Amino acid sequence: MSADRLAQAKAILARLIAFDSVSDQSNLPVVAFVEDYLAAHGLASRRAPNASGDKAAILATIGPRVDGGVVLSGHTDVVPVEGQVWSSRPFAMRDANGRLYGRGACDMKGFGACVLAMVPTFQAAALKRPIHIALSYDEETTCLGSTDLIGWFGRDEPRPGAVVVGEPTMMEVADAHKSVATLRTLVTGHEAHSALPALGANAVAAAADVVSEIGRLAREYEKGPLDPRFTPPYSTLHVGMIHGGTARNILARACAFDWEFRGLPGVRTESALAKVQAFVDAVALPRLTRFVSSPTIATALEVDVPPLAAEPGSAAETLTLRLTPSNRTIAVSFATESGHFQAAGLPTVVCGPGSIDQAHKPDEFVEEAQLAACLAFLDNLAIELSR
Repeated sequence: MSADRLAQAKAILARLIAFDSVSDQSNLPVVAFVEDYLAAHGLASRRAPNASGDKAAILATIGPRVDGGVVLSGHTDVVPVEGQVWSSRPFAMRDANGRLYGRGACDMKGFGACVLAMVPTFQAAALKRPIHIALSYDEETTCLGSTDLIGWFGRDEPRPGAVVVGEPTMMEVADAHKSVATLRTLVTGHEAHSALPALGANAVAAAADVVSEIGRLAREYEKGPLDPRFTPPYSTLHVGMIHGGTARNILARACAFDWEFRGLPGVRTESALAKVQAFVDAVALPRLTRFVSSPTIATALEVDVPPLAAEPGSAAETLTLRLTPSNRTIAVSFATESGHFQAAGLPTVVCGPGSIDQAHKPDEFVEEAQLAACLAFLDNLAIELSR
């Protein structure tokens, strides 16, 4: 790994961080930058736009258009910075004491910068199997931005033999992660004066009942099933937001709360949802409708990201372990797009620069040494695919 290549990766990272690609914004400016960069190196790329056309995933292939190559997958979107106190501007990279600061530096524009910096090296290699560069959108919200692109593989694009999703793992090879599902429950009650509760139905009280049950179920999941590879070693339930009511002396007409489930591989979202729904049907809804028959409690599953299940000895695991100093795999508790690749039958692992401990925080950073380790990994990949 040359000093020039590291300098190029840092320069590209600075450009990528400068794009405000928070998930509620269009990512087309950063996509256009990547397209122009690839075109300047003589590479064609292909967009997979979303339905409204304001976002897109992008795919480029280096090497022969044959099956058995490797996908290097990342996402272009980042989480918001509102309400966070930063020591410097979040969308301007700051280089200090071996750390590169900025929103997305770790999660996960650092990986994208390394991949782009390696393009000339990939092109100079005598690749016998291709390298596919895949960059998606909306990973931080739905993880669905990669699905159209994934559908191309094996249809009108060569079918890869392995996928490396470059989320931050300190360049360790993660072969498993939890699922994540986000849900919203809306309680619709009936307004009445708080002095006369028999004339109404308090949506806030009913929501509190369900939230309390979710807390109880969370404690039940702590008992098992357990998998010591994960931290924590159990599936988790969590209520993150709740809002409702009009005034303290009015029985609330409506209350909504947002919650999530993160399941170990093999523990399905439907199981948690069914347990909550059983409480709603047996306890919460009868309490809510004891005086008025019209109130309702409805839960919508908004996002359901599949887990990545360990596949010992898979092509992706075998390859990436050979390319890194590590001789073991790890599991991570955060979710990625890896589950979608795996669901499409593509062997997949997670391996990228930086620590998830720095992600989503003010003064997010990636260590320069981690970029160097990623570039070394990618250099080894080019050599491997040239054999």
